[in-house]
Amino acid sequence: MSTNPQNRLKDSASPYLRSAAHQPIDWYEWGEAAFVRAQAEDKPMLLDIGAVWCHWCHVIDRESYENPEIARIISENFIAVKVDRDERPDVDSRYQSAISSISGQGGWPLTGFLLPDGRPFFGGTYFPPEDQFGRPGFRRILLAVADSYRGKRPELQRAANSLADAVAQAEVFTGARAQFDPAVVDAQITSVTQLFDIKNGGFGRAPKFPHAAAIDLVLERFQQTGQTHLRAMAESTLEKMAHGGVYDQLAGGFHRYSVDERWLVPHFEKMSYDNSELLRNYLHGWQVTQNPLLRRTAEGIIAWVDGVLSDQDNGGFYGSQDADYSLDDDGDYFTWTLEELRAALSPDEARIMELYYDVEAHGEMHHNPAKNVLWIAREPAEIASQLGLEEPAVRSTIEATKTKMLAARLPRPTPFVDKTMYVSWNAMFVSAYLDAARVLDGLVSETSRRFALKSLDRMLHEVWTATRGFGHRIGGPALDGSLDDQVFGVLALLDAYESTLNSRYLDAATKTLELAIARYGDAEGGGFFDRPSDAAPLGGLDVRRKPFQDSPTPGANSAAAIALLRAYAFTGEERYRAFAEKTLEAFAGIAPQYGLFAATYGLAANLFTHHPLQVVVIGGADDWVAQSLELAAHRHFRFGKAVLRVTPGINLPHLAGALKETLPHLPADKAVALVCAGHTCLPPATDAAQLTALLEKGIAGLAATS
Repeated sequence: MSTNPQNRLKDSASPYLRSAAHQPIDWYEWGEAAFVRAQAEDKPMLLDIGAVWCHWCHVIDRESYENPEIARIISENFIAVKVDRDERPDVDSRYQSAISSISGQGGWPLTGFLLPDGRPFFGGTYFPPEDQFGRPGFRRILLAVADSYRGKRPELQRAANSLADAVAQAEVFTGARAQFDPAVVDAQITSVTQLFDIKNGGFGRAPKFPHAAAIDLVLERFQQTGQTHLRAMAESTLEKMAHGGVYDQLAGGFHRYSVDERWLVPHFEKMSYDNSELLRNYLHGWQVTQNPLLRRTAEGIIAWVDGVLSDQDNGGFYGSQDADYSLDDDGDYFTWTLEELRAALSPDEARIMELYYDVEAHGEMHHNPAKNVLWIAREPAEIASQLGLEEPAVRSTIEATKTKMLAARLPRPTPFVDKTMYVSWNAMFVSAYLDAARVLDGLVSETSRRFALKSLDRMLHEVWTATRGFGHRIGGPALDGSLDDQVFGVLALLDAYESTLNSRYLDAATKTLELAIARYGDAEGGGFFDRPSDAAPLGGLDVRRKPFQDSPTPGANSAAAIALLRAYAFTGEERYRAFAEKTLEAFAGIAPQYGLFAATYGLAANLFTHHPLQVVVIGGADDWVAQSLELAAHRHFRFGKAVLRVTPGINLPHLAGALKETLPHLPADKAVALVCAGHTCLPPATDAAQLTALLEKGIAGLAATS
């Protein structure tokens, strides 16, 4: 064991790894040095994968890895490796696949036991330090594994070989290739509908996660078909989540998931990737329904991100906010006792807010029964009736009192914010903020647009090259980029081009896409691998992997197909559409059975079938007719739609399809909007009502003929 009171993790760029620097274990970061030592000393490896926002990762740290006796057992018998899953998603994904096939479940902390070459033979997730509830404790497991390694080595090697083969087959989706069938979207809509919780909103049962891609797919299908039950599914889900404790009622932003079916009690960590995709959901829901709650919730997400999860001075979005400020609390920062509420408010205010947020002497938190999760239990009209007050007065009190409660919460010990900036998550938020700039109006629109472009420019300046595309992390030691970094980077660049018509964004998008095809693409089987072909080996589990499932971020292959199709719509490069089709075919044989968990594939399939929609609005910057046409174009939700605002002096060198043929023939001195998809355009619109009618009624015919 190292004699240094801090182990070698003390200098890590990862805050999760640095948090283990004081532990009495000679931890290695993932890398060649650990494998060399394991093989030289002929010891099995202990792999711990976690994250700074993960509550149970900190629990196992305190209970086991800070325990001198358990640390001694580890040091004597194992070479220990600690991995930050946010920093190394490539390592995490492979060992998640392997360990979940052994234990039947995945998640964090992920605890794996590996041969010296890195092949896993046993593992699980969280282990308590001692035996309890009929389950063996970590101490017993460590000793048993060490004994087996010494006495039953051939059995472990056979298990490792079998497991590696199974993971290799599963991760490249052997046998999944089939002819693309657009009916997959119908199958997915049926699957999502069957899982819909009609009482509480959302899909499936507890624990209940947001499924952002599924909500967008349902909204898109409603726009195509007008089936009102689809709109009701999406709107109900968004309303229930916004009213629940899974949404931070005071500061805005969503926690990661709900432990119950009613969205009331969350796991309190707030993740960048959840909030970017939910922001888009609420923007799209607002476009479709004009429900003011959905708009307020979108603005609440932006307000929280601007204040907590972003570098407003330099650009960029942080990774996450932790659930807890210590291991002895469980969401204490976000929850309230009745006494805390009453201490912060006047008696009249407290009486209203106790009803509004259902704050009682006995709350929902098991570790402290006095703690209440804030959720909207009653509408102002009901509270007004119950207390004999006027509804406007109740509404006014609620809004003013939320500000007072937030101010009272701020001095509490605050959960840690991981200020690491990961490229893929930043790109997702750039796209979401540019979406907000299009959908919202006023100051929120302009500030969102400016910050998104500032963040994207920082990414291009600091972590993008013309030879390798995007890296994985902004700042700190360089990390090679993943497929997610390239694909979501391309989508952000396309969104920026749409927003600015600055060709440097489109040039960077097409260059990155070309690099992705060349370095990550499977020219024979279709689709993309998550790591480039020239990536350094990944130890004994160095299997090729094609990410497909939406878990937890949109499936990278489906997102790649969307990026290819949108780039094709801008450039007319047929190779992009052909590779998108090949990517869809690579998973066509298994996509229907994934249903809810591959909704991004459904969005890609729908976009391939119907072509991305493009609306070009022509007219002077101050022309009110052109301005009204632009507003009408943005007001209508269609997934993958682009709205290009062309003013005098701007030309569009990157045009394709019917748009390229039709646009030059439009009058240059008159405000007009042109709606096209693929090889078909609708008649030009000269006022907002006409454009709205074309978007709402003419799209079906346009899609069918293009």
